[in-house]
Amino acid sequence: MNSPSASPESLPVPLVEDLLTDWLRARFAQTFPDCPDAASAGRVLPSANPEFGDFQCNDAMGLAKALRLPPRAIAEKVVTGAALPGVVARLEIAGPGFINIALEPAFVSERAAAVAADPRSCIPQTGAGRTVVLDYSSPNVAKPMHIGHIRSTIIGAAIDQLHRALGYRVLADNHIGDWGTQFGIIIMGYRHFADPAKLAEAPASELERVYVLSYKRAKDDEAWMDQCRAELVKLQQGDSENRALWKEFIRLSLVEFERVYARLGVRFDLVRGESFYQDALAGVVGRLEAAGLAKESEGATIVDLSAEDLGVCIVRKRDGGFNYATTDIATVDSRVTEFAPEKIVYITDERQQLHFKQFFSVCRKLGVAPDSTALVHVWFGLMRLPEGTFSTREGNVIKLEALLDEAEARALAIIRESRPDLPESDARALAAQIGIGAVKYADLSQDPRTLITFTWEKALALEGNSGPYLQYAYARISSVRAKYREQFPDTDPDAHPLVLGDPVERALALKLAMFPAVVQKAALAYRPCLLADYLYDLAQTYSSFYQRLPFLKAEAGVRESRVRLCGIVAEVLGRGLSLLGINTPERI
Repeated sequence: MNSPSASPESLPVPLVEDLLTDWLRARFAQTFPDCPDAASAGRVLPSANPEFGDFQCNDAMGLAKALRLPPRAIAEKVVTGAALPGVVARLEIAGPGFINIALEPAFVSERAAAVAADPRSCIPQTGAGRTVVLDYSSPNVAKPMHIGHIRSTIIGAAIDQLHRALGYRVLADNHIGDWGTQFGIIIMGYRHFADPAKLAEAPASELERVYVLSYKRAKDDEAWMDQCRAELVKLQQGDSENRALWKEFIRLSLVEFERVYARLGVRFDLVRGESFYQDALAGVVGRLEAAGLAKESEGATIVDLSAEDLGVCIVRKRDGGFNYATTDIATVDSRVTEFAPEKIVYITDERQQLHFKQFFSVCRKLGVAPDSTALVHVWFGLMRLPEGTFSTREGNVIKLEALLDEAEARALAIIRESRPDLPESDARALAAQIGIGAVKYADLSQDPRTLITFTWEKALALEGNSGPYLQYAYARISSVRAKYREQFPDTDPDAHPLVLGDPVERALALKLAMFPAVVQKAALAYRPCLLADYLYDLAQTYSSFYQRLPFLKAEAGVRESRVRLCGIVAEVLGRGLSLLGINTPERI
C-alpha cells in the first residue's frame, strides 16, 4: 500500500532514535564543553512507560560523578533554553534526572505514512556494499532432517532475511555433512540391505535405515567393520564405484532436503558440503605447523589453546584423518578469499560453543580470518516436547517432515470446523500457511538461547502470542479494507491525510514509526524474537484501536484516516511476518 507521493528511489530516512540522539548529544556537548564524557552522552531510547513520553534519555545519571552535580541538575541544564527540533513537541524531566521526549503528532503521522510508502519500509540500508556469509541448517547426507534441524533452519532463515532487509549482500550457505567415516558403513549397508522401492520413495530414510543396520552389525562383527573401513579407504582414494555411490547418496539426500526446504520457504545461495574443502585440509595443517601453532601430541596434531582456557584443538587425528575443526578452518579461508565478507555467521545449537571458540581462535592466529572479518557463533537452546524427548514409540527421532505434516493436519482440522464450505484445495493451502507459520513463530518468538518446550496448543492458538493470531490480525484488517471498498468504491483512503485525534491512534502510528529500528536491532543482535515481540505488540495495539473507535461509521475524513491507518498496519504486519518467513493469508 503506497501513498500517492511514494517514490521507488526514496532517499534514506534516518531512524527516529538517531535523529533525537544526534540532537541531544549536541545539547550535552554544548552544555558541558569541558567534560569529555558529555560528548558521548545523549543516547535516546524508546520510553519504558508511554505515560512519560515517546522516548527517554537516562545519561544524566552517568555524568553525575564527572560533573559533580546531581543528575536532575544536569538534565535541567541540558533542557533549559534548548531550541526544540521540529519533531519534538516537548521535553520533561522526571525522577532523578530522566529526560522524557514527546514527538509532534504531525511528525508521528508522517513517519507512519513513510514506512508504508517507502519500498524498503524506511529500514536503514546499513549493509549496502557489505557481504555476510550465513552458515545454517547443515543436515547430514544419508539421514533425513529431524526436529533437531528446525531451529538452525528457521532462525538462520530469519537472520538471513533481516540482513537482506538492511541491504547486505547475503550468501546463505548450507554446509552439509557429506564426508566422513560413516560413508564406509553406509556403502556396506547399501550393498547388503537396501530396498530399491523404499529408496525411491524416501531415500534419506532408507539410507538411514541401512546405515543403522550396518552400524549395528559392525559393533558385533569385527570383520564387517574391517570391510567398512576398506570401503571408506577406497572412497577416499577415488575408487570409481564407491565415488559413484557416494555422489548418488548426496543427490538422493539433496532431493529430500529440498522438498523440506520448499515447504519451509527456505532457500540457499550455496550448498557446499564438507567434501568441497577436502583438498585444502593437508595444507591447513601444514600452514599451522609452519607458523609454529601446531604440534604433535600422542600421535595427533594439535593447537594448544589452554592459555585461553579453550583446551586443545585437534587438527589431525592419530590415524592421519582430519576432523571438523580442520574443515571449518579451510572453509573460513575459502569464504574470505572468495567473498571478502564483513562477517561469517554460524547458527548452531548450544552444544558446539567450545568448538567454535576453538577454531575461531585458530583462524585468528593463522591469519585466515583478517580483523575486517567478524566470526560470529549464534547459538540456540534445544527444542523439546513436554515429555522431554523427541523419540517416538519406535525409538526413532521425530522427522522434520512428520512435524510439518502434523502442523498442517492440525491446522486443517481447525479450518474445516470454522469454514466447512471452503473447497478442499483452498483449505489445504491455507492449512499449510497457518500450520507451518505456527511452527516457525513458536520458535522465533522465543529468545534463541532459551530451551523451547513445544506444544501444539500454544503454537496453533488464535489468541495470545502465536503465529495464527498475527495472521488473523492481518486477515481482519484485509476484511476492513475490503468492506470499505464495497461501501465507498470511488474514494481512496490512502489519498487522505492521517489524523491522529485519539490517543490510541497516536499510539498505533508511533508503533508503526518504530518498525525500521526494530528490524535493524533484530538483525544486528541476531534475535528475530525482537521483531516477533514488536509484531505481537503492534497487533495488540491495533486490536485496541479496532475495538475502541468506529471505522466505517466514522465521519468522512476521519473514516478515511482510520482505514488508511489500518492499511499501514497491514503493510507492516505483512512485511514483518515475511521477514520471519511467515505467510499472510487475506482471509482465515
